[in-house]
Amino acid sequence: MSENRLILTGPTRHPLLPGEQVERHDHDVNQLVYPLSGMLEVATSAGVWMVPPHRAAWIPARVPHAHRAHGPTEMRTLIFPAATNPLHLDSPTVLAVDPLLRELIAALTTEDPGPRQRRNLEQVALDRLRTVDELPLRLLWPHDDRLTTIARALADNPADARTLAALGREAGAAERTLSRLFRAETGMTFPQWRTQLRLQHAMALLATGEAVTTVATACGFATPSAFIETFRKALGTTPGRYRASANPPTG
Repeated sequence: MSENRLILTGPTRHPLLPGEQVERHDHDVNQLVYPLSGMLEVATSAGVWMVPPHRAAWIPARVPHAHRAHGPTEMRTLIFPAATNPLHLDSPTVLAVDPLLRELIAALTTEDPGPRQRRNLEQVALDRLRTVDELPLRLLWPHDDRLTTIARALADNPADARTLAALGREAGAAERTLSRLFRAETGMTFPQWRTQLRLQHAMALLATGEAVTTVATACGFATPSAFIETFRKALGTTPGRYRASANPPTG
């Protein structure tokens, strides 16, 4: 057994402070992770998945991963046996959550309904999971040393506007070589990868309550309107609505 394997026996409810982390671990069961508020980052050696509020991440059994909260985050989780994988996923995946699945998660993580009713509710949740959509909210991390040099620089400063050719001079590789490697290792072109990185950074900042115009500048978008349009196309909502959903009013 992995020395960082956690033993999970049922649904959990775990509030996380802004920036709080759950260190790298795995479990023998599949896990459905749902942030009721805030935003949750799921990281593996292969990449990073951002899980907005009212979305969920499916984390397969025995996949080492870590969590990080962006903004005050209410993390709720369900577990399923390793052999029970309705979407046949072998890596973390962000999923849409419909109103029924949302209510099932809430019911299972708010109070213990008793073994029989819990099994029934979990079965209905599995049925809903067979129909949900996968969302393109992952960022695969490259492994080539030259690409990781570039990726690290852009992660440290998403507003860095240098071209791939200029970044390549720092990394010691030609633009054509780097462009080919980005496609091979991440499944994206370099512009697509950089846009995804910027969107993930934007989601994290919005979850902490930052203003839309501030986030647009910090993430390297030419104008707030360009940021809003890119965000809307990628996530199906505006940055303002996303910010409000990640920061519900209290009291």
